[in-house]
Amino acid sequence: VMSILLHGDAAFAGQGVVYETFHLSDLPSYTTNGTIHVVVNNQIGFTTDPRMARSSPYPTDVARVVNAPIFHVNADDPEAVMYVCNVAAEWRNTFNKDVVVDLVCYRRRGHNEMDEPMFTQPLMYKQIHKQVPVLKKYADKLIADGTVTLQEFEEEIAKYDRICEEAYTRSKDNKILHIKHWLDSPWPGFFNMNGEPKSMSCPPTGISEELLTHIGNVASSVPVEDFKIHSGLSRILKARSEMTKNRVVDWALAEYMAFGSVLKEGIHVRLSGQDVERGTF
Repeated sequence: VMSILLHGDAAFAGQGVVYETFHLSDLPSYTTNGTIHVVVNNQIGFTTDPRMARSSPYPTDVARVVNAPIFHVNADDPEAVMYVCNVAAEWRNTFNKDVVVDLVCYRRRGHNEMDEPMFTQPLMYKQIHKQVPVLKKYADKLIADGTVTLQEFEEEIAKYDRICEEAYTRSKDNKILHIKHWLDSPWPGFFNMNGEPKSMSCPPTGISEELLTHIGNVASSVPVEDFKIHSGLSRILKARSEMTKNRVVDWALAEYMAFGSVLKEGIHVRLSGQDVERGTF
């Protein structure tokens, strides 16, 4: 499995979650053994000038916090992009560390149908309108090199257009939306044929008081003999023992009983995070 994340330039620089996940990238139990980050850097995050959006020269500078290699590549050169992506994949495969590919490119139109970037970026968009599209640029190069003929290129374009047109025509025949095709894990038995939820009934999950008392006693005892326990902790354990005796629970004891009863049935329970290790809760 190869972990790939696709980012926009403004999001990569501006969203705290990016910085946070870089710091998770090498933690035991959380590492993905290297993620490939592809940044589509079209220099205009939501029509904002880069100099108004961040304080560093590149949007990808945030990746320097974990010394991830960052490849800045001209997206108008498809072969350079392919080369860089191969290097990134090899890096990740060899060193199991994050790597960033910064696709330096431009956005020909606004970020949606309603957006006219000429309002906010007139100078940039005058330049962009003069720019030869990458497809034409690369096709001209391949034809000039004799790698493909003009006829082959035009056939390929026509073939792709045909696929799109046929799909568009077929889409008009669809009268019913099959939502379940879009769910990666549809729950069988959850909906009836009309797509309505079936009436839900929960099986009883209660356990005997004897078992609850047993879990409460275990949760308030010290498993090792002659173990010197912190006085603050022994106070908590004593209070927990009293609660069990008096048939009352607080939040923590209730959790203990829930986890304990699941464990008694042989079901593995995994708790993660520092607060669990430190026993904050």
